[in-house]
Amino acid sequence: MAEETADLRGLPKAQAYEALASSVQATLEGIHDPIAAMATISALLHHGFGHLWTGFYRVVSPGLLCVGPYQGTLGCLEIRFGKGVCGTAAAEGRTVVVPDVQAFPGHITCDARSRSEIVVPVFGPGGALIAVLDVDSDRAGAFDDEDRAGLEALVGWFAAVRGEDAVP
Repeated sequence: MAEETADLRGLPKAQAYEALASSVQATLEGIHDPIAAMATISALLHHGFGHLWTGFYRVVSPGLLCVGPYQGTLGCLEIRFGKGVCGTAAAEGRTVVVPDVQAFPGHITCDARSRSEIVVPVFGPGGALIAVLDVDSDRAGAFDDEDRAGLEALVGWFAAVRGEDAVP
């Protein structure tokens, strides 16, 4: 299967997220592996919107995130719950939108070009936190409520996936 990654930057955000969701759904049809889904979603989202860094940090043990599939420069390898934006989203189980990362207490700098960030918790079929989706931009104030809604809907794939390879 050779899918073309659509450039979504010229579309209104709501329309761009609808197109992205359709692409993700079509690409992941019949797929049950969460790691394959994380890699695919990272690529489609990153290239579709032209973000600085796009990827997942997976829950690997209680209170610890480990970098998963991503697009961009090197990410932090491990992040403890409660630390930085990713750890805060994981600990609180809610999406965190940061218009200016320099103003976020305890922000972890993986790439000095990052100016704003959104982190969305990812829940598996049983409702347990399995990862967070982290998206960074080199522009301040790049993310808003439309991004929150679009990304939360996108990671809903993980709660709905069923199959023997799915996260329990």
